[in-house]
Amino acid sequence: MTKNTSIIWKNKHFSELSAREWHDIAKIRMEIFIIEQDCIYLDLDNKDLDAIHVFAEQNKEIVAYARLLAKEVSYPEVSVGRVVVSKKMRGINLGHLLMEKVISIADKKYNSEPIKISAQEHLIQFYQKHGFRVVTKSYLEDGIPHVGMLKD
Repeated sequence: MTKNTSIIWKNKHFSELSAREWHDIAKIRMEIFIIEQDCIYLDLDNKDLDAIHVFAEQNKEIVAYARLLAKEVSYPEVSVGRVVVSKKMRGINLGHLLMEKVISIADKKYNSEPIKISAQEHLIQFYQKHGFRVVTKSYLEDGIPHVGMLKD
C-alpha cells in the first residue's frame, strides 16, 4: 500500500454498513486503541448501533475512521469519537482530512450544533486546529489522560 493511492471517503449509519465494513472498522479500532495503546477495554459498545461511521478506504482497506453520535448519546452535545488513522498512513494529514469530513457531516446532519469530544491530552493541539477548545480539567479514561473539548 502506498500513501499516494486514491482514498475513498464514506459515511454510513450502522444499519447501512456491510459485514465486511463493520469487521474492518472494528479491526482498525482494536489495532489502535487496544493493541497500539495497550489499553484493555470493551471498544464495541451500543453507541455504534446509532452512530454515523465516517471512514476512508484505500485499496479496500480502512485507513482512517471516526464515529459521529447524536446529542444525548455520549454527551448533551453531538459528539465525535473513536478517531483513528492507521499507523502506515500517519504523517500525510489524513487525520485532519478525517476531522474536516466528520465536522462537515455533523454540521449538515445536526444543523451546526456544538460538538464535544473526549480528547487524549497529547492531541489537544490537533483538535484545536479544528476549532475545539478545552472545557474540562484532565481526567483518566482507560488509563490515558484526556480532556473534554468543545467546538461551538
